[in-house]
Amino acid sequence: MSMPIAVAAGSAPGALGKAKQQATQADSTVAENWELVRAAQRGDTAAFATLYNRHVDSVFRYVLLRVGDRHLAEDVTSETFLRALRRITSISYQGRDVGAWFTTIARNIVFDHVKSSRFRLEIVTDEVAEPGTGPGTAPGPEQQVISRTTNDELLRCIADLGDDQRECIILRFIQGYSVSETAAIMQRNEGAVKALQHRAVRRLAKLLPRSIR
Repeated sequence: MSMPIAVAAGSAPGALGKAKQQATQADSTVAENWELVRAAQRGDTAAFATLYNRHVDSVFRYVLLRVGDRHLAEDVTSETFLRALRRITSISYQGRDVGAWFTTIARNIVFDHVKSSRFRLEIVTDEVAEPGTGPGTAPGPEQQVISRTTNDELLRCIADLGDDQRECIILRFIQGYSVSETAAIMQRNEGAVKALQHRAVRRLAKLLPRSIR
């Protein structure tokens, strides 16, 4: 399958300007989030409440895609922020948004659930945002492939991926995390994540309906 990579003539400056603006806004949001973390570490409960409001939907979406059950996803999301509140004084800025830290906590709770019970992934298609609406960078060729699908089609295909490939796709293209953030969450190096992403997208390309390839 060929992936569109060319930018139409005359549109590149506007696209580059928009990408730069998005990057600046993302950097500003990351800085604001870490200011809130530092305030929460000083005991400001309102600051943690703001962090919760900013990230709860993203964490819930990630968990829902992993466990496929709304009630369980709600429980895991609640436990995620309870653990985060208990551990807020232990974290410091490491070059990525605090949202990646919340997602890492959620991921560990999901793993605990998987190990302690019989578990089968069931993709739930409602309550899941459109692909690529997370805090990541401007769409690249792989994002374009994913963005051309509908939620239902995409999520059905993701369900057929292996565990690691599925999580990589969720983190990179649905949650919108960068390669470095995804690597930190998955506890892998960036090269491994890039290779996993490449294999996952190739696999998705084969699974997607022929009409949207």
